Amino acid sequence: MSRLAPLLLLALPLWLGGCATVLHEQALVTEEFMVPSADPGIELYVRNKRPAAESQFPGERIVLFVHGSTYPAETAFDLPLNGVSWMEYIARQGYDVYLVDLRGYGRSTRPPEMDQPAERNAPLTTTSTAVKDVGSAADFIRKRRGVERINLLGWSWGTTIMAAYATRNTDRVNKLLLYAPQWIRTTPSLIATSGPLGAYRVVQEDAAKARWLTGVPETKKAELIPPGWFEAWAAATFSSDPWGVKQDPKKLRAPNGTQQDTREYWSAGKAYYEPETIRVPTLLLVGEWDQDTPPYMAQALFPKLVNAPYKQLVQIGEATHTVLMEKNRMQLFRAVQAFLDQPAPRP
Repeated sequence: MSRLAPLLLLALPLWLGGCATVLHEQALVTEEFMVPSADPGIELYVRNKRPAAESQFPGERIVLFVHGSTYPAETAFDLPLNGVSWMEYIARQGYDVYLVDLRGYGRSTRPPEMDQPAERNAPLTTTSTAVKDVGSAADFIRKRRGVERINLLGWSWGTTIMAAYATRNTDRVNKLLLYAPQWIRTTPSLIATSGPLGAYRVVQEDAAKARWLTGVPETKKAELIPPGWFEAWAAATFSSDPWGVKQDPKKLRAPNGTQQDTREYWSAGKAYYEPETIRVPTLLLVGEWDQDTPPYMAQALFPKLVNAPYKQLVQIGEATHTVLMEKNRMQLFRAVQAFLDQPAPRP
């Protein structure tokens, strides 16, 4: 993969399972790129999906996804479940959709410290580094399509990354969509640890599922994730780390920069960015049972968006932090799509 010679993949038309209508029946094109970051030696994996019949898009119809603290982007946003991924869903509405893996995640460059014992080095990929990486991906997309602004969609830690980028680059952002937004904590983080932080942490599949289901009523756990969906996600995700896939059972390394920032900011009662400086239309979405970023966070953040031209807060019932891969994911998809489709006022 390279910027000059992207890999082209044609996705055949898919039915949207569970929906009475078919989305656009044209084929989709998938392209993959390795985009240079702002730092020498670091390349970022960027994936694009778009309708095959189109190659030019206004900024209002371009979306960039970024992932959260632990897992890469493509195994969540572009994982076909019941016949369609979230990227495909948006692309079939006529959008140019991208995702990026930050350094240390997925197919992007893994800093050499990740091949050393974790305790030898400081936490990798802090939020400030992640904001730079998103900036590199966004600049690549804007230059490629010849546009000034694009839409930004972040999940979990990714909401902090995208919001921080938006506060510094208002003229480069069309709309800001924050799914499971971080804010100042009054409850412990599910991934918090005590003691010194190393460069990265190691995650196992059984712990991932336990974290996913935290806060779900016992009577609801069996029906929350449709059969085979967790297994499909786990197989893709725990195969994304070239070291972890060789372990038995499979493991995954995740940079600890986000852990460090949670200690220094969110768990210490300090915000990483100032929401009052966000001056673009903003959507917040959160699941009723989200224990990673509980609804109180979105509810506290929402009134601080005083300079957004317009804003919306959506809470999805019977949903966790990972609603995009649960039975109610279509509520998330439709709420995001409606916000994207709404014409934004020009500054």
